Amino acid sequence: MLKINRSVFVALLIVLVLTSMLGAQCVPVDSGVGGSAGDTAGDTAGESAGDTAADKETVKLAFVGPLTGGNAAMGLGGRNSFELAVNEENENPDNKYKYEVEVIDDECKPDVGVQAALKAASDTDVVAAASHYCSMVAISTADTFHQHGLPSMVWGAVLPDITYGNDYVEVTRVNGTMELQNLVNAEFTNEMGYKRISVLHDTSDYGRGHMEYFTEAFKELGGEIVSVQGVTVDQTDFTAELTNIKAEAPDAIYFGGLTPLGVAIKSQMDKLGMNDIQFIGTSGIKNDSFNESLGEGAEGVVCFLEGAPTEKLPGGQEFLKKYEAAGYEEPPEAYGPFAYVAAKLIIGAIEKVGPDRAKVAEELEKNTKDKDTIIGKVTFDEYGQNIVPLITGYVSQEGKWVPWDDSEYASGARSLIPPKP
Repeated sequence: MLKINRSVFVALLIVLVLTSMLGAQCVPVDSGVGGSAGDTAGDTAGESAGDTAADKETVKLAFVGPLTGGNAAMGLGGRNSFELAVNEENENPDNKYKYEVEVIDDECKPDVGVQAALKAASDTDVVAAASHYCSMVAISTADTFHQHGLPSMVWGAVLPDITYGNDYVEVTRVNGTMELQNLVNAEFTNEMGYKRISVLHDTSDYGRGHMEYFTEAFKELGGEIVSVQGVTVDQTDFTAELTNIKAEAPDAIYFGGLTPLGVAIKSQMDKLGMNDIQFIGTSGIKNDSFNESLGEGAEGVVCFLEGAPTEKLPGGQEFLKKYEAAGYEEPPEAYGPFAYVAAKLIIGAIEKVGPDRAKVAEELEKNTKDKDTIIGKVTFDEYGQNIVPLITGYVSQEGKWVPWDDSEYASGARSLIPPKP
């Protein structure tokens, strides 16, 4: 009887030792170090990863742009693109933090924009913001972001002074400025044979800035600025201004302003029989609603925008594919890719230095160098301004904005309105 008990004891001891050895072999698999795991081990690892993701600290970001009013299309496209990037980052298991977005409407109005900036900055949970399509809003909120120490990366506004008019570490910009845009615009206008230009611009900082940069560049090329007239952003009747221009008989009208005004002015030009004057605009009219609102009246209108067309950006095709898959109702519009990149850069900085406003602001301005993004390499200069060397011309063709070089106008199949003899 005693011998049997000893045999059982030895057998049990051997089983225990083998079980312990097998358990030790499973440890590296569960901890993610090499090897292959069985179904049970895989389920355990998945549950562990899920628990870790759920336990991540939540970091709050703000998106500010025009979500209502005449420029809402640009704001909605920017918002969708920003949220798309945030959602992608939240699916990254390597990220330390989980991100949520507070979306704030600035209505493309300076006073509303300041309140929007104040709302974001006063929320201590908000670590950084991507802000503004409208330049007159962005220039008005720079002081607010600076005073509250909240990093704000501009994703669409183009007035140079937003970055170059101050030394605020908090204010950076991922898109380009209107200065180079208007130089290219002036060169194109001159090359097309348009020598006498009448200028219409809105009286905001945005409109005045476009007017100043274009007229300076055009004059240096030997062109003649026949007249310069300012209109208010809420003006609806342009009969007096257009009647003056009609009498001047210029080769073209240069318009410095945003889509709502551009649509109204071009529509009233057609009603006044000014079909012999070419209409040339800025990035402010480069959105789908301009073509949709004017229909055939938009045909042949020219404008310019920083960067390459979205589909020709280094990551443009992939971005468009993801955007479509996400099921957004509104298109990303011209500045959607910039808002997407703003989210990526902001989150990258937070992952590196932590959710600290001052550290994030410093990281973004000082260390954004040669960052690979869907729009190409991004490098901020000493003012926090991205260096965007490429400007693309567009022409409205059959209801769509077509890059000039790809258009039937460039090939000669269609013609712009010819200059006066």
